[in-house]
Amino acid sequence: MEVRGSRLLDVDRVQVRGGEILAVLGPNGAGKSTLLRVLAMLQPADSGTVRFRDKSGREADTMLRRECAFVFQRPHLWAGSVRQNIELGLRLRRAPPGVRRARASEAAENLGIANLLDRDARSLSGGEAQRVAIARAMALDPSILCLDEPASNLDAMARTALIEDLDRVARDGRHATVIATHDRADAFSIADRVVVLRNGRIVQSGRPEDLFENPVDPFIAAVTGAELSFKATVENSDEGLLRIRVGASDFSAVGSAGPGDTVRVVYRPEDLFLSRVPIEASPRNRFRARVTEIRTAGSLERVRLDGDGHPWVAVVTRAAADELSLEVGKEIWVQVKATALHAFHG
Repeated sequence: MEVRGSRLLDVDRVQVRGGEILAVLGPNGAGKSTLLRVLAMLQPADSGTVRFRDKSGREADTMLRRECAFVFQRPHLWAGSVRQNIELGLRLRRAPPGVRRARASEAAENLGIANLLDRDARSLSGGEAQRVAIARAMALDPSILCLDEPASNLDAMARTALIEDLDRVARDGRHATVIATHDRADAFSIADRVVVLRNGRIVQSGRPEDLFENPVDPFIAAVTGAELSFKATVENSDEGLLRIRVGASDFSAVGSAGPGDTVRVVYRPEDLFLSRVPIEASPRNRFRARVTEIRTAGSLERVRLDGDGHPWVAVVTRAAADELSLEVGKEIWVQVKATALHAFHG
């Protein structure tokens, strides 16, 4: 997909499976919205084919227009009541009044807005308006529901509530749901599969656990929350399990590199396990460290550590920090699994 010579989307293949929730994840400008519009045939691709139920071309386009519902990032509601807005698509399809009323009521109930049905749509909050737009799409009973950044304009509480409700209603087995989002928490909490885009290309796709356990590069590792990294030297390699040296210490990590290679090792701070007493485990990836800083981040504590001259960062709950009696200057045992350390060239 190109605009004025700049390629917005270059995707070999994306499959949407019946009954699943597929998240399209990536930073702003990655091509998420473009991919959603192409999949729904709202925007033509410069090349390639969109197939639906083994049909393509005009036949697929006709079927998708009947069986796909699209909710844009900024919902547009018409003047009138919430009920009238939810029934709008059904009215355009000339559904009988009784069918329109029943489906609108069911969709509103599922989205937690049944109490708003008689309200003027122009009086709604942003979160309420987004729920009305989604209910309007769901009332059509689509085979595919496409949601473009459905929670991006909401505050934290409204966002969490909407994602939880979407997770519940999207699993009725009646349709597939495709959600475009830049928020990894939204994607990994709700999706059966995740497609990660960067610069219009698919970097990796698979189940959330696949991306967490086997990121293909530092970008994917960062997407899954591996925000921290350090340089190391590979001492030995055995079928994807590396022995790496960091300063005076040896660790085990996963990756594809050879002896003597310099690698970048990334990890998620929540994967560090802290203990007041020695940890009964392999001595590798187990070490003593000194607490150098503790910062509160909401309900969590971000703990900076010095392990034999090498800095680490761990994240623990406040309750865990209290149980560990964490304070600056205190020494603590630390363990990190080899599978939590991902090594990449560079």
